Amino acid sequence: MGALRVGALAAVNAFGDVRDPATGAILAGARDPDTGKLADTVAQMKQGRLRRAFYVQSTTLAVIATNARLNKAEAILVARMGQGGLARTISPVHTTFDGDVIFTLATGRVEGDVNLVGQVGAEMVVDAVLRAVKTATSLGGLPAYRDLHP
Repeated sequence: MGALRVGALAAVNAFGDVRDPATGAILAGARDPDTGKLADTVAQMKQGRLRRAFYVQSTTLAVIATNARLNKAEAILVARMGQGGLARTISPVHTTFDGDVIFTLATGRVEGDVNLVGQVGAEMVVDAVLRAVKTATSLGGLPAYRDLHP
């Protein structure tokens, strides 16, 4: 039958800042127009600084894939549990400016506890978000993480 496998992929264009959950450091996010430094989106929001028109195309899309046998309700639960991975890495997450969503794919080849699949799926979402940010390339004159941290 084989071993249980769980993995995740993410495409990140979040409204919120992407933070390393191990250190709390902001890896990507809004920049201060005066200094070019990362601005801390939540801190800016708390100070009343929010330009709604700028954030019309923000979203983070992720998929958790497993070889576990899951029914529809269990696949939905795994996706819901995976949202914890977004919450650990993106702040704020699930705003009105985002279309953040996680899907679950399951091949049904092995037995697997839905709770374990969901927990590991959330951990894989964390890794996928961090990997997406760290491997992205710059676009439209905006520097990517790897441009700032070669």
